[in-house]
Amino acid sequence: MTETEFIEQLKNQTRASYSRLLDDFQQKVFGTCLSFVPNKEDAEDIAQEVFVEVFNSIHKFKGDSKLSTWIYRITTNKCLEFIRKRNAKKRFAFLQSLTGSDYTLDKASYFTEINHPGLMLEQKETSETLFLAINKLPEAQQLVFTLNKIDDKSYKEISEITNKSIGSIESLLFRAKKNLQSILFEFYNNHN
Repeated sequence: MTETEFIEQLKNQTRASYSRLLDDFQQKVFGTCLSFVPNKEDAEDIAQEVFVEVFNSIHKFKGDSKLSTWIYRITTNKCLEFIRKRNAKKRFAFLQSLTGSDYTLDKASYFTEINHPGLMLEQKETSETLFLAINKLPEAQQLVFTLNKIDDKSYKEISEITNKSIGSIESLLFRAKKNLQSILFEFYNNHN
């Protein structure tokens, strides 16, 4: 079956097409979600949202990119949306703590899935520190860095997913690395 025929089946919302969609993309989407959100339950929830979105908006798919690229675009958008909401909750929690309400995010319990295939770091704590540092990057840098370094996507693939030029991606990666160096330098200076 060609991709065009598969997309037509998806548009007709057949059960078989949804099963194939899950078979073909479930692991890839879940892996990408883990790259952005290193918590198994949250990554599963986001992945589920991605498939609901793909199925519900397949009629909007124009075919100007590969289906996989479109799915990755939805996946990264859902992940960034989740991170924005989580960061907003943390800011709210911080404000609550200033007013006397007790609310803390237990960092250690959040990172359930550090054995991500793209990150084979020896120590869980090092992985946590790296994920926290990546989350402090500006969103565009975070997106490009995560797709390239953790999800192992090529510049060309990232360009298709983000609709940015390869030159722009190289620039964002360069700035992300510089920013990560200073974030990590500051972190290790303050914790030693």
